Amino acid sequence: MVNQNKILGLIGLSAKAGKVEFGTDAVENAIKKNKVKLVIVATDAADRTKENFEFLCKKSSVNFIAFGMKDELSKAIGKNNKAVIGIKDINLSNEIYKIICGGEAIG
Repeated sequence: MVNQNKILGLIGLSAKAGKVEFGTDAVENAIKKNKVKLVIVATDAADRTKENFEFLCKKSSVNFIAFGMKDELSKAIGKNNKAVIGIKDINLSNEIYKIICGGEAIG
């Protein structure tokens, strides 16, 4: 079972550290500039949004995850109505990816 609170906490920690991009345009630009290590798209985002980011991430070798609802992700980063978040910190992104994909987390 994925520990959703822990993941949202790590996303929030990333935001506090200034290591996130959010919003479709900002994250898309960050992917193209190789600035993000992990892209998280809300599960209730539009299908087209999920498909576009999944394609962009595969093309750029960036980890992609569909996780959480828009309101949960937005609250975690202290914003409103954000369906797409890019994590720029390699360690935090690896940790979040590991937890979601069933690996064992540190701590």
